[in-house]
Amino acid sequence: MGSWDPEKGSKGKKKKTDSSYECEKPWIPWLLPTIVLANIIIFVLMMYTNNCPKNNKGSKGKCVARYLGRFSFQPSKENPLFGPSSNTMDKWGALQWSKVVHGKQGWRFITCLWLHGGLIHLFANVLSFVFIGIRHEQQFGYVRVGVIYLLSGFGGGILSSLFMQHTTTVGASGALFGLIGAMCSEFLTNWTIYTYKASIIVLNLAVGVLPHIDNFANIGGFFTGFLLGFVLLFRPQSGWIKPQHRPAGAAVIPKHKPYQYVFCVIAVLLLIVGFGMGLLLVFKGANGNKHCSWCHHLTCAPTSKWPCGY
Repeated sequence: MGSWDPEKGSKGKKKKTDSSYECEKPWIPWLLPTIVLANIIIFVLMMYTNNCPKNNKGSKGKCVARYLGRFSFQPSKENPLFGPSSNTMDKWGALQWSKVVHGKQGWRFITCLWLHGGLIHLFANVLSFVFIGIRHEQQFGYVRVGVIYLLSGFGGGILSSLFMQHTTTVGASGALFGLIGAMCSEFLTNWTIYTYKASIIVLNLAVGVLPHIDNFANIGGFFTGFLLGFVLLFRPQSGWIKPQHRPAGAAVIPKHKPYQYVFCVIAVLLLIVGFGMGLLLVFKGANGNKHCSWCHHLTCAPTSKWPCGY
């Protein structure tokens, strides 16, 4: 039994009618591929300045892959992700609560989105960009996806600052989880087209229990993106047709359903309250771990191989 594609006829031929699926016209993705390229370049430059053979004092072991010269990685006890030192990440703009609050360096909420803790972290995020992010940009364009990406990363940084106040964290995972959250707010219908979504989510969360990677940013980014999806990814309901393309005598279907407007308003209010209260608590020095004694285990699993620095 054949399946029906709203953009194609029963034999799979492209229909020329303009319907509610007009917002799915393909865009040529350029923003997220550019972000991927920028992330890779920045990681290479960060490793160049890290220069493990020169700056590592050997207190935590020898540099990994020393044949790479100044591009070799920090000892695995310091960074099991095959990446630079915490000091290097800090110099490049990693998220650090004390410097955001006491040093008035709020720009770290944005700069941390361009940094990665190591090759493993970078690889996981590149997969997310390829299988989730770029498809998202193809569907909705670079403006809406770019706004969701940045605001989700910012929202993830706020939650991270409430729980991760003694560590240095980096990564675009929070912003990427925002794109995943935005997909969820499309009520599973659009969610099902992302073939690799489950494996990508599991991979990112698993990487998040290693040092320097922040699952709180992932969680915060996810919920920020989930709310933004109701606001920015507003789709006409199935069956809606533009008036100029509506056949004579065809039933008039409203462009949007009432609950879509309701969810949009609720999402906007929650975003305003969430960002406002979150920033207020961050700059007042609130520590979320005081109200959740086990939460720190969500973002780092301590072993004999590496510390967590809770």
